[in-house]
Amino acid sequence: MRPGAPPGPKANRMDDPSFLPAWRLAALTRTGEIGCRELLDHAIARMERLNPRLNAVVVRDLERARARAHALDRGSRTDAPPLFGVPMTVKESFDLKGHPTTWGHKARAGHRAEADALAVQRLEAAGAVVFGKTNVPVSLADWQSYNPVYGAASNPWNTAHTPGGSSGGGAAATAAGFGALECGSDIGGSIRVPAHFCGLFGHKPSWGIASPRGHSLVDAAAFTDISVIGPLARSAEDLRLALDAIVGLDPADTGLGFTLPPPRTTRLSDLRIAVWSHEPGQATEAETTGLLEDLARHLQSEGAEVSHIARPDIDVTEAWHLYLTLLDAAMSGRLTEEALAKRRSMQAALRADDGSADAVMLRAVDLPHRTWLKLHERRHQLRRVWGSFFRQWDVLLCPAFARPALPHMQQGETWERQVTIDGHAIPYNDMLFWPGLTGAFHLPASVAPLGLSHEGLPIGVQIVGPYGGDRTTIAVAHLLEQSWRGFVPPPGWS
Repeated sequence: MRPGAPPGPKANRMDDPSFLPAWRLAALTRTGEIGCRELLDHAIARMERLNPRLNAVVVRDLERARARAHALDRGSRTDAPPLFGVPMTVKESFDLKGHPTTWGHKARAGHRAEADALAVQRLEAAGAVVFGKTNVPVSLADWQSYNPVYGAASNPWNTAHTPGGSSGGGAAATAAGFGALECGSDIGGSIRVPAHFCGLFGHKPSWGIASPRGHSLVDAAAFTDISVIGPLARSAEDLRLALDAIVGLDPADTGLGFTLPPPRTTRLSDLRIAVWSHEPGQATEAETTGLLEDLARHLQSEGAEVSHIARPDIDVTEAWHLYLTLLDAAMSGRLTEEALAKRRSMQAALRADDGSADAVMLRAVDLPHRTWLKLHERRHQLRRVWGSFFRQWDVLLCPAFARPALPHMQQGETWERQVTIDGHAIPYNDMLFWPGLTGAFHLPASVAPLGLSHEGLPIGVQIVGPYGGDRTTIAVAHLLEQSWRGFVPPPGWS
């Protein structure tokens, strides 16, 4: 670990499990050093004491969780599953039997799920104990996690700031030491941005490798384009364990399975790393760029092959606009007729020279299917370009987001807001660039802690790999955890 770096997870006190990683907690429960029920009760007591400061956990399933933990304690510990007794939360957008799934909509407050989401079932089969659901923005469509059903979630690093979105409540809960894991989802950075805002590890899987059944406002059978489900955690090893638990197609659809390839390497000195620290025309705080370049120099000193100029042979603006168009098309299925009518009127009022992210997305309203098919074909052509790039380079390192955690911004629609980056005001949704650069192409990306801003807010690095290269991006996150920086508890939450 570099001089002056904060201690990693192993430095936490063994008599307080609050901030231990999930893998360590599972080791303690497997040996009986701590009971599953004892560990759960600790997590619940901590959540009940501290959650009022964050409003992170908004649905509680405590009786069932206690019964499950008690059953684990009474059962055999021989061949105990990898997440044995680990307390965790899931995003409010996942079904939890008997509880509402609202996605922040008041009209859904009386809803009750009839079954657990498939991801919940799989995590519990891996030994986890799910005790609640966490806060989200309305329709999962913001980096601010607030809604009229549950209110706003806050960031434990600074409660005047958001923990991100849309998996923001889960990131806040995990960073504050409530549960050891969170299951989130991501279509526009909704796992990666909260991980970056809260100093966590997060993983956006390759599209299509983990079934989202039970993560929908309707009983959807199809995958939503670009959207994935994945974990947030306090260590890279936890990402691996959680991903192993949720990966797989829906058995209601097929009996086919698959195996993700192993990491390309487990040694820093064997890595071939491309670094994309900034992009002309896309606002990124200089502090974020500087930290990423510091990391690149460190990796080079450790023997890795590092390039600051290697890029896939793509037109960046074309790829960016392709993502925005496909994103809007993917999310259009969530919109009411009233919302569509409003977007049509906004589209009609657009200036021809408006190249903002919002304008590009508005031009996708009512996209003809034939046009979408042409865009989809272009997407796959560019996926092949990315594939060629990743035959030369193991991973791409780039910012997870344009800046550290945003202050609470709850007034107006996202397209009506602006943010300031290094003194320049930009449209709020233009910050989709770094999450979206690889999103349309279904690539996996892990986020790992990179450092702290001058305000003491976390900054993360995004580790992108080839399609199906999920184990490689997580392995690189683990190497960075050991060599550069691990999770550090936010001050004031001991």
